[in-house]
Amino acid sequence: MPVDPIQLTRQLVDIESTTYHEGPAGVFLHQYLENERYAVERMPVSQPDRILTPGAGDGERFNVYAALPGVTPDVVLSTHMDTVPPFFGSKEDDEFLYGRGSCDAKGIIAAQVAAADRLREAGVKVGLLFLVGEERDSAGAKEANLHPRGSKFLINGEPTDNRLALASKGALRVELRAKGRMAHSAYPELGESAIDKLIEALHDVLAMPLPVEPEIGPSTLNIGLIEGGRAPNVIADKAEAHILIRLVGPSEEIRQSILKTVGDRAEVSFSLDLPFVRMRKVGDLPTMVAKFTTDIPSLTEWGEPFLLGPGSIHVAHTPDEKIAKKELLEAVDLYYNLATSLVG
Repeated sequence: MPVDPIQLTRQLVDIESTTYHEGPAGVFLHQYLENERYAVERMPVSQPDRILTPGAGDGERFNVYAALPGVTPDVVLSTHMDTVPPFFGSKEDDEFLYGRGSCDAKGIIAAQVAAADRLREAGVKVGLLFLVGEERDSAGAKEANLHPRGSKFLINGEPTDNRLALASKGALRVELRAKGRMAHSAYPELGESAIDKLIEALHDVLAMPLPVEPEIGPSTLNIGLIEGGRAPNVIADKAEAHILIRLVGPSEEIRQSILKTVGDRAEVSFSLDLPFVRMRKVGDLPTMVAKFTTDIPSLTEWGEPFLLGPGSIHVAHTPDEKIAKKELLEAVDLYYNLATSLVG
């Protein structure tokens, strides 16, 4: 029987697979794809240090790769199994499927599985690659890049409203850690506030000019996490902030600006650097520019990249995450048509 992408989406959404806890989703996909007569392989991906990584797990995690036995694929359809927290299961009405991962990116997994089913029936040499860790550090993609399968083209799936992306922004993750000296808050002159240092540094970082790419738009900066201190009546001896910058070009200029701006007020580390990517137009497919980052920069050994998927990025990562059933079904056709045009 043909793959039902709506039913498969619901099955996937009902499996909790927040980043670092993707194992159950991987097991399900392994079994599902074996039942679809694929040769399926697990690519183990290690867990990060739990002390340094809030939310890290201790269970098995792995990428899932599938192709027909003995086939070297010309085109690979790929997206990620992990979701952001919190987990919530599926529901549906006549128009939409709801639930964590419905558009980012379990609906995309289902559409790609359905498209691959049609592609192999048409004689296209197709593979499927489903990854862990995209929402944090692309750890699954980096591991997969060590084990390419000879494909010429990679079609990556993210919510692009079924439009082909001509570019996707890069990402630079920055961590500032300030140190101070504890004292009684009634006698601040006896201490040194790490929080004061951090706030002053962040104020100056926010005022930094950022690069603009005329066809793409500006770089953007978000301070996503701040923590530090001991108590309201204690001068803070430590404080840290985590920043994410969306890149529209090389990161080196921004790196140097941050180091110069922060100076000796805090230690600066760069924990993730994914480059800005341009991609080409194909046929008359409608196009867009993705302001977000994908696994594509970490999958350079898997062929020329393309980015396409159903759903809106505006509802991804929200309590209202959903995907239109009509758009999900249209994506199956779009993946099929794009793949056949590339290999044809």
